Amino acid sequence: MSLRFAYLAVLRVFGWLALLARSDRAKDAEILILRHQVAVLQRQVKNPRLSWADRAIPAALARLLPASQLRRMRLIVSPRTLLRWHADLARRHWARPRRAPGRPGTASSVRALVLVMARDNPGWGYRRIHGELGGLGHKLAPSAVWQILQDAGIDPAPRRSGQTWRAFLDAQAKTILATGFFHVDTVFLRRLYALFFIEHGTRRVRLAGITARPRW
Repeated sequence: MSLRFAYLAVLRVFGWLALLARSDRAKDAEILILRHQVAVLQRQVKNPRLSWADRAIPAALARLLPASQLRRMRLIVSPRTLLRWHADLARRHWARPRRAPGRPGTASSVRALVLVMARDNPGWGYRRIHGELGGLGHKLAPSAVWQILQDAGIDPAPRRSGQTWRAFLDAQAKTILATGFFHVDTVFLRRLYALFFIEHGTRRVRLAGITARPRW
């Protein structure tokens, strides 16, 4: 598929170079002939079948034309379809091989150890048990420990005296910041990254910057 796309792209580049030596009159005549042929084909073929490589060429070239001119052109597909094809190009460019859904199962010996710790230490929550497991050399996510206790009917986070987590967040909201980032793809499939922060107290979003080469 990639080889066919490269082949078609090279053909279109050489075709564009050949057009530079032709007169405007010859180009206009050829455009009229091609428009007539497209109109005839549209009357005969309602749903043309295009391969991925056939879609990629017009989708990329359409981004170079103004929207008003694109709407006036006689195409075998709608301008909205061309934009959707370009979005598919961006998605294919950044796609990664899919992995099997879900995480690996937890060993039965580790599950039994989690339950023993919880029953022998009623005051321990899943966070404390997770820390103890790490000290014993068992690599397990806190959420996995929580799920093991929940499935066994054991409270993953037993209540203790003191300030609750919700009360703590309400008191400290003005001093807490949440951060994150997102990305967008340009016309030429260049990825831009944006970093932003959210103030918990005011819900205000602050944009920190946009760059094509983030430094981790």
